[in-house]
Amino acid sequence: MCLGIPGKLTEIYQRNDMPMGKVEFGGILKEVCLAYTPEAQLGQYVVVHVGFAISLIDEAEAEEIFSYIEEIEEPGVRGQRAKRRNIKF
Repeated sequence: MCLGIPGKLTEIYQRNDMPMGKVEFGGILKEVCLAYTPEAQLGQYVVVHVGFAISLIDEAEAEEIFSYIEEIEEPGVRGQRAKRRNIKF
C-alpha cells in the first residue's frame, strides 16, 4: 500500500529534459517530477507519492481528501470511530 497526497501545481519547468514542477501542500512548496503526468497544467491538483506526481485529480476530489486528512488530525476522532465500531486499541 502506498500513500499519495494531493497538492496544487503552482509551477512547471524542465530540469535535465525532465518535466518538473512545484506543488503546494498546505502552504508548503515541494519539487515533484511530472514524468508520469506530463499533461498536468498550472492550477490542477496532482497526487504525489515519493516525489512523483502519479495522477491528476479534480479540485472537488482534492478537497474531499483534505477533509479526511483534517478529520484524522482532530483529537479524539479515532477513539470515537473505534467506539462506534467496537474496536479496541
